[in-house]
Amino acid sequence: MTQETQIHAILVGLITPTQPEERTKEYLDELAFLADTDNILPVKRFVQRTDKPDTNTYVGSGKIREIKEYIDNKKDTDEAIDLVIFDDELSPRQLRNIEKELGVRIMDRTILILEIFLQRAETSYAKTQVEMAHLQYMLPRLTRMWTHLDRQRGGGTTSRGMGETQIEADKRIINQRIALLREELKKIDRQMMTQRQNRGKMVRVALVGYTNVGKSTLMNLLSKSEVFAENKLFATLDTTVRKVTIDNLPFLLSDTVGFIRKLPHNLIESFKSTLDEVREADLLIHVVDISHPNFEEQYEVVEKTIAEITVQTKDKSQKTKADSPIPEIVVFNKTDAFTYTPKEEDDLTPVRRENIPLEELEQTWMARLGDKCVFISAKSKAGIERLKDVMYEKIKEIHIQRYPYNDFLFQKYE
Repeated sequence: MTQETQIHAILVGLITPTQPEERTKEYLDELAFLADTDNILPVKRFVQRTDKPDTNTYVGSGKIREIKEYIDNKKDTDEAIDLVIFDDELSPRQLRNIEKELGVRIMDRTILILEIFLQRAETSYAKTQVEMAHLQYMLPRLTRMWTHLDRQRGGGTTSRGMGETQIEADKRIINQRIALLREELKKIDRQMMTQRQNRGKMVRVALVGYTNVGKSTLMNLLSKSEVFAENKLFATLDTTVRKVTIDNLPFLLSDTVGFIRKLPHNLIESFKSTLDEVREADLLIHVVDISHPNFEEQYEVVEKTIAEITVQTKDKSQKTKADSPIPEIVVFNKTDAFTYTPKEEDDLTPVRRENIPLEELEQTWMARLGDKCVFISAKSKAGIERLKDVMYEKIKEIHIQRYPYNDFLFQKYE
């Protein structure tokens, strides 16, 4: 997309008692990265300091007028504003009020993520998952602009009844489509469950992590394959499974979709089978981008999401291996991109991650992880042999527990 035709957008966020200014800046930086992934150019940011989001306009009437004034001033210029993106999910009421006040297209973080997923879905399975999540999000936010749904009516039992409004008819069509997609997903889920069962009892290892931390690059390195990898958020959506062998030990390695803060709930529900790869794994490789200024928060987001995923079972009356924690290796990636700025002696500001060298950072809470922690650069291949050694020992331990009579196979390699 060229500079002349690129969509220009405003980003909007909040500073609240639970979300300080520094964190809001980071969230907006991430929102800008999401926008760039969707070929949108952010040209201005507006931030409102408040105790809580305004129920009518998210940022309050005064800030809305300020944004409106900026949009009006940019009209008929090369930087005319086409879009305003809010960093949190907007309620249907907020969305309607803001659109009415600003007169331009409005998006929130949720719909932006869904649009990116729609663009990047490659297989019919991923496309079905994302379409259902997208329709579930749009259902309570319908307006009269959804007249294009008339094309989806086939007459007969789907024709509009007497007195039925356009929006009511549109909702009925979307509900019918969601029901159809749900049935399609059930069929695909059963097929994928059968595929997982047909893989036998090989040890399963799943790569997990925040989006854009280098999982696909690491997947390519370990499996010697060509999984698509790009410096974009959500570069890959479909789970990729490869058979990998370290020394004499084969196992299955899967690359899963990246997590992110405020990941839409409907999207998590839709990507059930993708997340089943995590639930049914014997070992998790949690990849962390240590060069990111707030990698610790990203680490916590993923750990929390994993905990939520692994406690779920399909039948609450039956115990599964997901009822107990899955063994995990934490891989701190991108050590080659790690930078820091030493503090001046007379600088009284608190020490931050940016002021700590990597060697000292490794001796913080990470040191307590012991052999469950490895520092690498998938790009330069630094630390990869160490990672393979750690993975080998963990996978061998799982393998011996599963096949104790095969213990002698490893002894001759010791």
